[in-house]
Amino acid sequence: MTNLILMASSLTRNATGLMVVLVLLFGISAPISTAQTYTDLHDFNCSKEGCNPQFPAQLAQGRDGNLYGTMPKGGTFTFGTFFKATTGGVISVPYTFDGNNGSGRVPRSGVTLGTDGYLYGATVSGGQAAGTIFKITPAGTISTLYSFTGQNGTTCPATGKPDGGSPYAPPIRGKDGFYYGVTSIGTAYRITSSGTFIPLCSPSVLIPFGALSPVVQAMDGNFYGTSTSGNGTVFRFSPSGVAKIIHSFIFSEGSSPVGPVVQGSDGNLYGTTATGGPLGSASGTIFKLSLSGMLTPFHAFDRNNKKIEGYGPKAGLLEATDGNLYGSTQFGGDPVCNCGVLFKITKSGVYTVLHTFHSGEPSQPEATQIQHTNGKIYGLANGPHYSDGGSLYSLAVGLKPFVKLMTLSGKSGQTVQILGQGFSGTTAVKFGTGSANFTVVSDTYLTALVPATGTTGLVTVTTSSGTLASNKTFKVIPTITSFSPTIGPVGTQVIINGTGLTQTTKVTFGGVNATTFTVNSATKVTATVPTGAVDGKIAITTPGGSATSAGTFTVHRLAGRCVVSNGKLTGYCIGELGGICHEAYDPTHCVQGQSVPNAVLFQCHPSTFTIDGSSSCVP
Repeated sequence: MTNLILMASSLTRNATGLMVVLVLLFGISAPISTAQTYTDLHDFNCSKEGCNPQFPAQLAQGRDGNLYGTMPKGGTFTFGTFFKATTGGVISVPYTFDGNNGSGRVPRSGVTLGTDGYLYGATVSGGQAAGTIFKITPAGTISTLYSFTGQNGTTCPATGKPDGGSPYAPPIRGKDGFYYGVTSIGTAYRITSSGTFIPLCSPSVLIPFGALSPVVQAMDGNFYGTSTSGNGTVFRFSPSGVAKIIHSFIFSEGSSPVGPVVQGSDGNLYGTTATGGPLGSASGTIFKLSLSGMLTPFHAFDRNNKKIEGYGPKAGLLEATDGNLYGSTQFGGDPVCNCGVLFKITKSGVYTVLHTFHSGEPSQPEATQIQHTNGKIYGLANGPHYSDGGSLYSLAVGLKPFVKLMTLSGKSGQTVQILGQGFSGTTAVKFGTGSANFTVVSDTYLTALVPATGTTGLVTVTTSSGTLASNKTFKVIPTITSFSPTIGPVGTQVIINGTGLTQTTKVTFGGVNATTFTVNSATKVTATVPTGAVDGKIAITTPGGSATSAGTFTVHRLAGRCVVSNGKLTGYCIGELGGICHEAYDPTHCVQGQSVPNAVLFQCHPSTFTIDGSSSCVP
């Protein structure tokens, strides 16, 4: 149990606030945070710009450094808008949804940025019958990629082709280049940037009804999402559509997980529930969940005793560059307004209120926040009880600018898109310790080629004003292009050529670990064929992944004779290979010191050491 003590209440528009401190009943207080600044950047005009940013209302940073999103209501035709916002809050509306010619209506989704520069989103209704998936340029040229028919997931075992309908969430780009999403009536899908739609059908486990937020692709390659079915679930599905519910909530754990989950840098999933929880007030929770579905109690809201802390979170969480989690509640905070708060929580569970919404300002946020590469956090808020258009806000918490990578892994030569700011004066880009060739496209967008010398780690961009580091680790995937020789006995030194080899941690021959290897450079590793090696492919492992040779290495073994000296084995054997006599130290078969009357014929493991050039190879 914790109590809250209000230390300062000066968190108002364009004002620097202090914090609300959590104090444990037994006298241990949470650490005091640095000052933060909340700014109401823009209040939306419903008839012109759209309004009511209801969940999920995903914001995205474009290549131009601007923020993009959607409003589900308002605009010229009242069916919603697609808007652009500068980081200073200047709003424009490149597109207004009209519902004509098969286009969609009510875009609650917000948008996500694709590697083609388009923004991808969804509409709850319109199209053929039950909503659409669309892509749109920053200038507002829209393409409807798919129109849903409304066939729900319960038909999956019968037809294998349900498409679903009423998608609340935008699709996200997967590591394989396809876009993945879910619909609110219980389906998952994959779609290409050109509109080829593939329903992901898992006859044994269906995506639950009530999936209202975008999924996230975790480190294991699977997609994870939430649904409000029952008390709520967290589910996963593979890129091929194999689905599993990894956790079903009971009310005391929390109920109604409306927002998405986020994978933290510790590998766990974090999310919120809008109601339920272990306290009698059933005010919602913040939860931590392993990828296997193990739930850890994290934080419980309490509107009866800690209303000032906020409660009823519908938005998901953001993990910012400081490793902490940021979020919002729809209710609580100001006891008069009951308009919600913005908060921070550490992974150890220390909870801090960063801003309290008050009467007369947009509030009751439902949209999950994002962190712009300028370091600030941005989000959308509604008006009290949806009485006005809502707002775009920023929250400065002292975090430094960084760069964002559009892809998080790749091989040498692959193009990586990088978002940021101040790129016009860029002098260097590095992947870990490897310098990369790069092209500055604009002050906020550049591309770089993964270098052969790249290492797994942060990507850094050196500009005229300093060095910016990526907020995520980039994994350089190794490659093997050739090796020589392709045949040889145990003990042979094999030169392996490739890229991304600097961080090599393991080399195997036919699955058998090489006990000795040397990293000569980023493109060359020398490994010794180990005892017990079998014919097979050579594999190299690094922190960025693994690479396997296209060809097979053949292990030569010869039938040699143990070397005898004074009636005892020396531990060595000799034998002929390719007309040349070789010697090998093989104490397993030629036990050193063992008395024998004569030389013993065994299968030896020869080295490349030449005894002589004779063909008889007699001990």
